[in-house]
Amino acid sequence: MAKSKSESTRASTVVLLACCLLLGFTTTSIAASSQFSHKSWNVLLKACVVKTTDGYSTAADYDCFAQRRELLDSYLNDLSDFSEATLLSQPKDVQLALLINAYNAWTVALILNNWPGLESIRDLGSILRSPWKQSFIPFLGDTVSLDDIEHGMIRAPGRFDDPRIHFAVNCASIGCPALRQEAYDGNNIDLQLEEQTQSFLADPSRNRLQGDELGVSSIFKWYRDDFEQGWRGIDSLHHFLSRYGDSLMLTPTQNKALSEGDIDLAFLDYDWRLNDRQ
Repeated sequence: MAKSKSESTRASTVVLLACCLLLGFTTTSIAASSQFSHKSWNVLLKACVVKTTDGYSTAADYDCFAQRRELLDSYLNDLSDFSEATLLSQPKDVQLALLINAYNAWTVALILNNWPGLESIRDLGSILRSPWKQSFIPFLGDTVSLDDIEHGMIRAPGRFDDPRIHFAVNCASIGCPALRQEAYDGNNIDLQLEEQTQSFLADPSRNRLQGDELGVSSIFKWYRDDFEQGWRGIDSLHHFLSRYGDSLMLTPTQNKALSEGDIDLAFLDYDWRLNDRQ
């Protein structure tokens, strides 16, 4: 018996919907399969990063990392196999999380390659080349340095333009922002960066009001332009810092003066000693 026109139309619609659903499922599956897992790095951070006694920062237990070197190397090998094309196909938050994790994980690997007996990451450099400029990282189809990842990728103009990354990348020194006890995750990275920023600014060993002067980390001197480039409408370092007046433990009056540029800034000495667990 011949189908009516309406029956044929309904049948065609069902077929079309089925194809669309199948196509959507396939596309989602492909996207999901290209997501990079930071599970191993997360396990390592939870096991080998400990809170400092003052509660503001963390220290790295490099003996713990060394005992789990096989897991770290496996994670780094997986990172090395991740292609630039696949990375660029991901949402920006996913890209940023991967790049920060990569920087931090390879920094730990660099320390382990010279562990124990190391007092500062700067001891690994020379007059001609700092440790951050040494190209030893197989990543995105090239051999790159830590500086390439931080300055050429994470800080590349127009890519992320988020100054809070300076409280997430860890240079294995006491003066650095804390190495987070979990991996960065594209789904939660905004919250993670905000927590890192607040925690760093709340640390009086790194930032503190001294009379009429606010002493802040040298990070704000080295990367001042990043904090004044217009992130969320912020165009001055004073304005950025006043956004976190509560973390800096400023009174409303002090914070108003800071936001108006009426509090002088001083840049504190940076502690380059290794951030190892004592």
